[in-house]
Amino acid sequence: GRAARNKAASKQASASDLEKKRRAKVRVEHLLEKADVFRQFLDPSVVADSAAAKHTESKNARRRLTEREGDEAFMKQMQSKEVIPRLTAKETAGLIQQGEMRAYQVDGLNWLIRNHHRGLNGILADEMGLGKTLQSISLLAYLHRYEKLTGPHMVVVPKSTLGNWMKEFARWYPQLRVVNLYGNKQERELICERDLLFGKFDVVLVSYEMAIKEKATLRKFSWEYLLVDEAHRLKNENSLLSQIIRLYDSKCRLLITGTPLQNNLHELWALLNFLLPDVFGDSAAFEAFTCVAEAGSESLVATLHAVLRPFILRRLKVDVERGMPPKTELTVYCPIAPLQQKTYKDVLKNNGDVLNGATGGRTKLLNIVMQLRKAANHPYLFDGVEDKSLDPFGEHLMEESGKLRVLDKLLPRLHGQGSRVLIFSQMTRMLDILDDYCEMRGISRCRIDGQTSCEDRDRQIEEFNATKSPHSVFLLSTRAGGLGINLATADVVILYDSDW
Repeated sequence: GRAARNKAASKQASASDLEKKRRAKVRVEHLLEKADVFRQFLDPSVVADSAAAKHTESKNARRRLTEREGDEAFMKQMQSKEVIPRLTAKETAGLIQQGEMRAYQVDGLNWLIRNHHRGLNGILADEMGLGKTLQSISLLAYLHRYEKLTGPHMVVVPKSTLGNWMKEFARWYPQLRVVNLYGNKQERELICERDLLFGKFDVVLVSYEMAIKEKATLRKFSWEYLLVDEAHRLKNENSLLSQIIRLYDSKCRLLITGTPLQNNLHELWALLNFLLPDVFGDSAAFEAFTCVAEAGSESLVATLHAVLRPFILRRLKVDVERGMPPKTELTVYCPIAPLQQKTYKDVLKNNGDVLNGATGGRTKLLNIVMQLRKAANHPYLFDGVEDKSLDPFGEHLMEESGKLRVLDKLLPRLHGQGSRVLIFSQMTRMLDILDDYCEMRGISRCRIDGQTSCEDRDRQIEEFNATKSPHSVFLLSTRAGGLGINLATADVVILYDSDW
């Protein structure tokens, strides 16, 4: 028994090594063909071998080939020609259930399939709201149906999006057996013993925290695909999350992020190093090469585009969603209430030395800016300003803030025309005031901020999006936004404190 298992494991490891070597060869050949820029990063021996082969070919090309040599060369060319499957919209309709993929999503899926066949890892960086989750799941569905690859795959996501990912898998391709590795220590042990067994699952879904805590269990598997959602978290290669995820053995990797790459060469290298450590192994070499041209010059931009082109897919809504109704932006200028004006002046008077540059530095100045923003939003954000002798749910709540006065006139009008409203604020305490306001006016609302649990978060999103939902307002802090929140049933967004 043990000898047979060891033999089988050895055979599997040998096959895995051969597959890795094959994929590495295909990847290097593709990169060398794609752009000369990659010769700067690849192993010198690989480049030398490639150059020697080309030299031999050019040398042999000086004489005429015999008929047999010509036939052999032609057959070799035909056999080595890259054949990459491409799904049509009709085929994806049979693959994905409960809906149809849009044209740009089909293009995204085919880009992922092409990268898979070329052994390239990539970054799916579409703008938020274009369906990166669907495109990622459709890739795993393609592998399952057409390539007969049942995994195992690992998907690493923020804790707040675990529920959303589980629902998306169940909605789009329920044939995949998905295990959600989450819970306390005893619950996770039970999941590992009962469900996380080779052959009993196709996909394991883990949060960042679980990817770190359960590394001993997860490292036992050789993963077919490793997907990381909100992948800009890996831009620091020295972070614990980045170091742990790099330990996992995976044939393919996909980073999913709606946040464009910043103008930081080292952070860009960290992501590319995670995708292709054998190509982008040295950050100093990468930064030295890309900095040959002056920062910001056209040659540097062109070089970076050449480096990124094979690995990143980035589309914007304005480019691909032509059928979307146009977005109308309206800036509403609000008056300032007397108490707000007094609070605002008090902040400036008490910090005159800092504002005049006599004392303090950047940190103190930023703190003053934050205090002024509070005064412009609502004076009750300052402790001791509100008169505690007054009714906490009295009209003074609106009267003491110009913005809240305008909002109090705006919401009934929006509600009357059948609109459903999202209200964003960066300050959680401002959401508390807005919560009290909604309570006063009898407005049914939902609320998500940084302290909302995953269960409450998913429940409220479902309730708000439900047909004939009683909720007309959804309060959100910007810290809670952007992570798997789908509130497409709303048609108006109010940014409460974006301008002051």
